[in-house]
Amino acid sequence: MFVLTADQRGSRRDVDRVAALLDELRDADLLRPFERTAGDEVQAVADDAETVVDLALDLVRRGHWSVGIGVGSVETPLPEQTRAGRGPAFEHARTAVERAKNAPGNLAVEGTDSAAAADADAALTLLATLVLRRTAQGREAVALARAGLPQAQAAQRLGISKQAVSQRLHTAGWPAEQSGRTLARRLLERADR
Repeated sequence: MFVLTADQRGSRRDVDRVAALLDELRDADLLRPFERTAGDEVQAVADDAETVVDLALDLVRRGHWSVGIGVGSVETPLPEQTRAGRGPAFEHARTAVERAKNAPGNLAVEGTDSAAAADADAALTLLATLVLRRTAQGREAVALARAGLPQAQAAQRLGISKQAVSQRLHTAGWPAEQSGRTLARRLLERADR
């Protein structure tokens, strides 16, 4: 099981971004949806590693969140409210989000199998660093690629040539991200065994 905890960075000097985030992520495929747990922090429960990778990288891309992923068991049945959940995955998520505040990529993974969690942490840190270094043009091209648009359609939408889209995706590290997402998913699954 996976628990994602995200804490808004610099919240004392910024607007409260929790309500908007909860609204934007309300349809995410989760066992328990994101909900505010304390002040400027949100938490959700998932059982699918691919969903965890997608959400973690989305939160990192937004640039305002420290993201902790806890891997382990949870007490069942899960309560209706995310914040009422208990178990090692919740405890690991708490440790991870605290570590994420000072980690490269603002993301950390902790789990019952510490070696497997460390491997997942390394893969996700590399991906987070890649995502954070993208230009606005790179983010735009990757968003269209992630939405499934062929490069010709992305080029039309962006008002540039297909070759320019290809160059933006290459410069943004999109091919590497695709492979890295698969690796991160597999490593999270291994940590959850």
